[in-house]
Amino acid sequence: MNNLLPLQEMEETRVSTCPNCAAQVEFDPDVHSAECPFCATPVVTDTGTHRHIKPRGLLPFALDERAAHDAMNEWLGKLWFAPNGLQEYARKGRKLTGIYVPYWTFDADTSSDYRGERGTVYYETRQVMRDGKMETERVQKIRWTRVSGRVQRFFDDVLVLASKALPKRYTDALEPWDLSAMEPYRPEFLAGFRAEGYQVDLDEGFSEAKVKMDQQIHRDVKFDIGGDRQRVHTIDTEMRDITFKHVLLPVWMAAYKYRGKSYRFVVNGRSGRVRGERPWSAWKIAFAVVLGLIVAGGIGYLIAMNQ
Repeated sequence: MNNLLPLQEMEETRVSTCPNCAAQVEFDPDVHSAECPFCATPVVTDTGTHRHIKPRGLLPFALDERAAHDAMNEWLGKLWFAPNGLQEYARKGRKLTGIYVPYWTFDADTSSDYRGERGTVYYETRQVMRDGKMETERVQKIRWTRVSGRVQRFFDDVLVLASKALPKRYTDALEPWDLSAMEPYRPEFLAGFRAEGYQVDLDEGFSEAKVKMDQQIHRDVKFDIGGDRQRVHTIDTEMRDITFKHVLLPVWMAAYKYRGKSYRFVVNGRSGRVRGERPWSAWKIAFAVVLGLIVAGGIGYLIAMNQ
């Protein structure tokens, strides 16, 4: 990975760093103050520069702001136990912001030698005494056999989020991305949108990618072992032809404050998939619990009367 770094084209961009969530976001040069699109905190723009590996690929927005609004409103309408007025509050005057979120992708060709055991299920019958009577029962047994072998897999575009401003549980839920539609990076794609600088460096991103690869290799090994059960003792993986790219993926975002707390919605700019944070209405939850107890009590009363 270190040998590949000198081959990368670098660039320096003007960024604004959010004092709340530490997101590094590019703003237009004529903008001097704004809200952070990630947490709705006021931000003074042009707080520094960010020198980074230049993006190699970009997935253009396929949904406009109206389509993203429709997807968000549909998602909001399905929320249970949301406070009254949440939908109206979140929609009213809330402009969605189109942001290109940074990711790493990694490719690697792998060969993995493994040792383990294959388990074969079989059954034995035995006599047992129950309530003074002798009965026959089948008992499951497993016969283990030592095995070893090799599995190979080429990993293409293992995706790792390079932002720390967004919760991974939301960005992961936006997958899958149609990475086959990736375009070579050109600055013109960023016109009218914002771009976040990556906060997860290359080494940290590659470590996370290796975890994902190891999980897939472990599944491959268990499949190769076969049988009814598998035990994996060791896996020794050799990685070759490792490459990486810094890419930008399109996300529509709305950040708003409700009763002093920030909440965020994210919309996949390609598929319209929505995930987000939401407040809960304590009185609605309490009402539902009380109603459930009343219904359960009524059913119990009717059963008792029928008996």
